[in-house]
Amino acid sequence: MSWYEELDRWTADYLPDMIYEHDAALAKYTSFRIGGPARRMAFPKDGSQMVLLIEAARGCGARPLVIGNGTNLLFPDEGVDRLVVNTRDMSCVALDAEGRVTAEAGVPLARAAVFAQKQGLTGLEFAHGIPGSVGGAVCMNAGAYGGEMQQVVYSATVLFPDDGVRTLRGEELRFSYRHSLLTDRPEAVVLRVVFQLTAGRPEEIRQKMEELMTRRKTSQPLEYPSAGSTFKRPEGYFAAALIDQCGLKGMTVGGAQVSEKHAGFVINRGGATCADVTALMAVIQRRVWEEKGVRLEPEIKMIH
Repeated sequence: MSWYEELDRWTADYLPDMIYEHDAALAKYTSFRIGGPARRMAFPKDGSQMVLLIEAARGCGARPLVIGNGTNLLFPDEGVDRLVVNTRDMSCVALDAEGRVTAEAGVPLARAAVFAQKQGLTGLEFAHGIPGSVGGAVCMNAGAYGGEMQQVVYSATVLFPDDGVRTLRGEELRFSYRHSLLTDRPEAVVLRVVFQLTAGRPEEIRQKMEELMTRRKTSQPLEYPSAGSTFKRPEGYFAAALIDQCGLKGMTVGGAQVSEKHAGFVINRGGATCADVTALMAVIQRRVWEEKGVRLEPEIKMIH
């Protein structure tokens, strides 16, 4: 029996109310709009379902991959022969007894930021325009405009499949630039995050969020599918500036293009494939190395 036939039976028996798709088109679930089918895709409703599902999936060889909004991922054109677990339905956000914002892993960052603003809590304004989910943002210490997750995460409840569920304080997550303890533990799954924010005036918070969103819309190619910043910021430089200085704005491979608005973005102009994107990224890396002596490291996570 194949792993997916075994998992089909298990989910029907133990999680019959969970959404569970066969050959799910990954392009539909990623901001790049690229990727073939996932053999199976599951949508657990809460942390308890996630824990049960991951244990069962690992047991039958499904190689589970947990995704949120799919905003930093590039899937292969042929798809993946594994279980993709989508946190979309883990979407509860609330205030805890101490007045902290608590969000499940699948809550979009924008929604968490708006919730905090309505409670008169400041600190998440920078996250309002980041298209990812809370879980993914914590894993990679997402940030923008001078803010990042390490500044506001009080704790995260995480499933470590071999060790069980643990709640880690912010300092235990060992945040650094676009990195955390969880980056080095790809099998770990964020279930819930608690944010430590400070009191502010809702109208002022909303105004700051709107200002940052305006800056983002003006400077970034939000009208095209992409995975956000294609490369990490090299120490002492800005990736977009290096790419621009090498004359690569507008360069195209197939349906993939270096954005003419912001050279730090590779965009899907229409019909781009994973092969197009990876080929264009390789050209960018080679040219920047040859002309500037700087190695660009992808910020996009390549999935296999």
